[in-house]
Amino acid sequence: MITLSRRNLLVAGALTTGGLWLGYAPAEAATTGGLNPWVRIAPDGIVTILAHNPEIGQGIKTSIPMLVAEELDVDWTQVRIEQAIADSKIYGRQVAGGSMATTLQYDALRRVGAGARAMLVAAAAQQWSVPAADLTTASGSVRHAASGRTASYGSLVALAATLPAPAAESLVLKDPKTFKLVGKPIAGVDNRAIVTGKPLFGIDTVLPGMKFAVFHKCPVFGGTVAKADLNAAKSLSGVRDAFIVPGTGGIEGLVAGVAIVADSFWAANRAREALAVEWTPGSGATQSSPGFAAEAAARAKSPAQKVITNEGDSAAALKAAAKTVKADYAYPFLAHAPLEPMNCTARVTGNKVEIWAPTQNPENGRQLVAKSLGIPETDITVHMMRCGGGFGRRLQNEYMAEAAWIARAAGVPVKLVWTREDDMTQGNLRPGGFHHFEAGLDAAGKVTAWTDHFVSYGADGEFVRAAGIDATQFPARFIPNFRLDASLLPLKVPTGFLRAPANNAFGFVMQGFIDELAEAANADPLAFRQALLGDARLVGEAGKRDSYDAGRMRAVLDKAAAMARWGRKLSPRSGLGIAFHFSHLGYFANVIEANVDKDGGVRVAKVWVAGDVGRQIVNPSGALNQVQGSVLDAIGAALGLAITIKDGAIVQQNFGEYPIMRMADAPPVEVAFITSDNNPTGLGEPAYPSVAPALAGAIFAATGIRLRQLPFEAAQLKA
Repeated sequence: MITLSRRNLLVAGALTTGGLWLGYAPAEAATTGGLNPWVRIAPDGIVTILAHNPEIGQGIKTSIPMLVAEELDVDWTQVRIEQAIADSKIYGRQVAGGSMATTLQYDALRRVGAGARAMLVAAAAQQWSVPAADLTTASGSVRHAASGRTASYGSLVALAATLPAPAAESLVLKDPKTFKLVGKPIAGVDNRAIVTGKPLFGIDTVLPGMKFAVFHKCPVFGGTVAKADLNAAKSLSGVRDAFIVPGTGGIEGLVAGVAIVADSFWAANRAREALAVEWTPGSGATQSSPGFAAEAAARAKSPAQKVITNEGDSAAALKAAAKTVKADYAYPFLAHAPLEPMNCTARVTGNKVEIWAPTQNPENGRQLVAKSLGIPETDITVHMMRCGGGFGRRLQNEYMAEAAWIARAAGVPVKLVWTREDDMTQGNLRPGGFHHFEAGLDAAGKVTAWTDHFVSYGADGEFVRAAGIDATQFPARFIPNFRLDASLLPLKVPTGFLRAPANNAFGFVMQGFIDELAEAANADPLAFRQALLGDARLVGEAGKRDSYDAGRMRAVLDKAAAMARWGRKLSPRSGLGIAFHFSHLGYFANVIEANVDKDGGVRVAKVWVAGDVGRQIVNPSGALNQVQGSVLDAIGAALGLAITIKDGAIVQQNFGEYPIMRMADAPPVEVAFITSDNNPTGLGEPAYPSVAPALAGAIFAATGIRLRQLPFEAAQLKA
């Protein structure tokens, strides 16, 4: 995060070409020369803006530079984008995750552009001996209306570079009403390169003298090599080396396995098939998905291990309720399945390591490489390559440690490429979970009590990564007697954050159970939700991430319903479902129309989405992409995705067993944004959680069958 304080200065200087650069730097860096530009303006007027966040398809490489260009007052045709190197000391947070880039950098990077514009105006004012207040800017030029004089930025940069950078707090930002770029759809800066096959992605990296590597690991997480015959693999044509990697222990990071280095990926993978390896399986070899389900059911019948939140007296309220409703919900492990499998290219020269990686979290990767190789972090350079999808998978960086370790052992630059099977069976899974609900309604159909015994994974009272639930998860704070408990199952499988972490499952279970309560109250699902939200108000402390604006949520709920013409009559075995969810500071609701055939096949006819992510959509083109992508991602998962565990290993190996949505199955998704007077926030994730419950509601409306477990099974829906 870029914070404008005494420790972060707006700095400027001259380029060797006679141009101007401007950026932020920590105060201590100003005394050491450790500065780096965010924006460079050349004498020919070309503006180069550094994209400092990882680009994983979310469009941030386009939208964040748009903020700089807007305040600088240049045309987009004058702009060039460069990917910055990974260096958090200069650029601050460089993470693609949490939908936080816009949230954290919207104003700060506008000030970078405004600072450069102010310096160019000051240069023109000095050159013409006129007050800076009399000058205006547009399309990369400064104009003095009274005299009719105009000067291009390129002609002013040499003088501007000699001027001091303005104080950040002195800068006046544009009124959004005057925006020329921000708020307009702009094509992604890499689009043409992508569709014409230009090398951009991590897997495209080529270095002089580079070899290819594959890494064969135990199917059971945490397993080690008991014995390996490497001779058959080494004897094959094109194979340069094969050796055992001992690993650093545990189920994450650099684990044990066998590395093969060859002249080509094909040769390395062929040699892998010739390996004869005996494994000592990890301690999780007895774990299985059926075992987890059985243990979770048993745990649910016992007192919970921990209380997450307890408001009011739910036990007494349940006893006094006019009607009670019970339901059990469950969801499976999920793989991220990005189309570009994990890969990393590494070169080790003496004590220095240089890495080219498609990573969402480069600093985490740098730390892991340093720990795995026993070297200082300062000896590692990380080049951020474009990611062919991430969805949270590339927040963990074991493939970076593997590539660096193998490159050092092999003595040559190495490109490590995981196979699709590696990617599916060695990933960090979205954790599954089980919810056991009971709620009470009064005679008027109002919810008076809600309890949830949540069973998921963890140990010593702590959830595994991405499994935890917080005390403010809706409908907490909206029901007077609300209790949320949890029990944990031990797990020997690594977990990780998947798009809209935790919320991607909680949206389904919470909103699904709300649908059941609406049915019990004999209420329309939309009207029931409107009543549950109540009057427009802020629930929680203003300025806190977990505060909940009921008015903003009610607005998107009503908008989605209006878009879909909620309540209209449909043909037999067709239905509408509606749901909403708040996550990552975004308020989203959607309506889904679905048809169910006599064999139980589900076809989504259309999706209507309304979202509120504040007062500004930076790039409508990218915003639409992200919302539609979230919706399709969630539909695909709901209709057929699950990772199962058997004998401690993942069963699914490839897309044949893990069928992500195909283009022919993608329904139209209509999106509307409601602008509210709130700070702009991200939207790569918050449209996802409300999709599965809306689809379940549509299926119920079409068939009368309530689905409480993901993924939905066609066999349950046969006529």
